[in-house]
Amino acid sequence: MAVSKSGSSLLLSIILVCSVLFSACSSSKASEGQLEVVRIGYQKGNTLNILKVKGNLDERLKKQGIKIEWNVFPSGGTVLEALAAGKIDYGNAADGSGVFAQASGQSFVYVGSDLPNPEGMGIMVHKDSGIAGIGDLKGKKVAVVKGGNHHYLTVLALESSGLQYDDVEYVYVKDASEGRALFETKQVDALGSWDPFFATVQMDLQPVTLTDGSHYSPNRTFYYATKEFAEAHPEIVKAILEETDVSDQWANENKGEVVKMLAGELGIDEESLAKMVERRTYGVEAITKEIIAPQQQLADTFHKIGLIEHSIDVSSYMPVGKEWVPDLK
Repeated sequence: MAVSKSGSSLLLSIILVCSVLFSACSSSKASEGQLEVVRIGYQKGNTLNILKVKGNLDERLKKQGIKIEWNVFPSGGTVLEALAAGKIDYGNAADGSGVFAQASGQSFVYVGSDLPNPEGMGIMVHKDSGIAGIGDLKGKKVAVVKGGNHHYLTVLALESSGLQYDDVEYVYVKDASEGRALFETKQVDALGSWDPFFATVQMDLQPVTLTDGSHYSPNRTFYYATKEFAEAHPEIVKAILEETDVSDQWANENKGEVVKMLAGELGIDEESLAKMVERRTYGVEAITKEIIAPQQQLADTFHKIGLIEHSIDVSSYMPVGKEWVPDLK
C-alpha cells in the first residue's frame, strides 16, 4: 500500500517522538540508580564520630560524586529506630541494641563489627562496702540501665558465681548519670556502667571494680544498614567499613589526639577519657560465625530473663561473606 508524502512525515514524527521519550526514560532510570547522598547515623564519642572528624570517608565518596549526611543520635536504640524508619541508610549501635531492635520486628542487617571491648564496662562497689566479690552481691541493690551491656555482664557474672540473675535487686535507671547519682549517694550497693561513664566513676570516686567484661562478654559495637541500601550499594557499605578501619588505625596510633577530640565532643575530662581510650583497641571486623555466636548468647539470655518476649535467631540478620566484606590491611 502506498503512503502519501504527508503520511510519511507524520510517521517519521511519531518515530522521533518515541525515540526521544525512550531516551528520556532511559536517562531517568540511570539517574535514579545514581547514589548522590549517604545518610549515616552516629553517636558522639563513637568510632563513626572519629570517622566523621577525620574526613577520609567524605574524601573517598566525594570522588564518586557522593555526599555524606551525618546525623547525630543520643543512643544506639534511636540509631536503629531511624534506620528501620528509612531516615538513615547506615549507622552503628551496641550489641544489645541490635537484639532489642530485631526482637521488636525492626528491619535491618548487620554489615560489620568493631573489635571486642570487654574492658569498657564493669560492676563497681564502694571501697567501704565490705563487698569483696560478685558472690557478695546477693540481696544487694545494683543500678543498671535495663538491657544495657553492663546489665548483661551482671547476669553472666552472677551466674558464674553460682547465683541466679534475680538474686540481686535491680534498680533500673534511665541513663548513666542517674545511675552514678544513686551510687554516689549510696542509694544502691553496686553500679554497672560502660565507657566513658565507667571510666569517669573510676577516676572520680575510686570505687572497687568487682569485674569488667573480660571472660564474660566481647562487648561489641556493630555496624548496621537497611537491607535495601546494603543490597543496592554493597560497594558503598564496603567503602564505609574500610574507611572506618583507616580512621580506627589512626586512632590506635594517636590516642592523645583522640582524647582531645572526644573531650570536645563529650564535655568529659581528658583524664577519664584517656583511661577509656587507652584500654580500647579500635578496628573493624567482618561478620563471621565466631562473632554471631556470642550475639546469639546475648539474645538467648535476654529472652531467658524476660527482657525480650520471644526467642530470636540473630544469624538471620547477620549474613556472612556478603559483597560488602571489607578489604582490611
